[in-house]
Amino acid sequence: MAKFYDEIPESLIEWIKKQHMFWVASAPLNPDGHVNLSPKGTADSFHVVDSHRVWYQDMTGSGVETISHIRENGRITILFTAFEGPPRILRLFGTGTVYEFGTQEYESLISPENRKPGSRAAIIIDVYQCQTSCGYSVPIYDFVTHRTQLLRMADMFESRDRASAITSPEINQNGLKSYWAQQNSRSVGGLPGLLTAFGSKVTPVNNFDKEVQRPKLQYSFSRKGSAQTRSSGANLAIGFVLGALVATTLFYILSTAKKFDLLTNPSVVRAHMHNALCILCIY
Repeated sequence: MAKFYDEIPESLIEWIKKQHMFWVASAPLNPDGHVNLSPKGTADSFHVVDSHRVWYQDMTGSGVETISHIRENGRITILFTAFEGPPRILRLFGTGTVYEFGTQEYESLISPENRKPGSRAAIIIDVYQCQTSCGYSVPIYDFVTHRTQLLRMADMFESRDRASAITSPEINQNGLKSYWAQQNSRSVGGLPGLLTAFGSKVTPVNNFDKEVQRPKLQYSFSRKGSAQTRSSGANLAIGFVLGALVATTLFYILSTAKKFDLLTNPSVVRAHMHNALCILCIY
């Protein structure tokens, strides 16, 4: 049964800190606009200030829907689900505020030592209500590790910005700020997205360790199941061939025995059977 709270209970705050991912939902006021739902999964990006306020580092992506929707109407919902342990769904209903990279508010929350590659804004959510529900239909998953592709890509783009900042005040056309200007300045529906981050004089610095080991992909259960299915099919085919061989051999024995009237001589029948079994063993 769903339960509603006017603030985030302490027990849920501790549970939130243990989660590896969350979802962000937002929507424009236009009834024909796109409702957005985005998964977020970078380690240590979500933070709880107190029972009424949370925030997270918003990473660079191909779109900028959450930021655009918050600028227009402030509405935002955060969703957590339990993939391990007792089932649970948690929704945080709140009003969002955007602090872009390069602003004083951003810098006060995210220092260069704690900034992740590609971090373009801090999203603050003032939570006015939260809700828990059963989560009985959510599957159980084992967490392996966080992916690093996004961090590596963003760090590569930022390295170009850092190199250019030494020699020129102009934006590097192959850097992250140029990407923000081209891809993150408008939402799908045309709402304003990033406004100042790409023009900031602050050089992007991050805490990414390039030597960190890349995660290795593992076969999922479904792929293992497919392999087992292929193996079972091969075994079935082999069994079919052996069965046909046995039937053919027995037919040959019986035909030979009948032709030469050997069924009345048990020793001859045994000899033919022995030869047939030897043939099968060879195959």
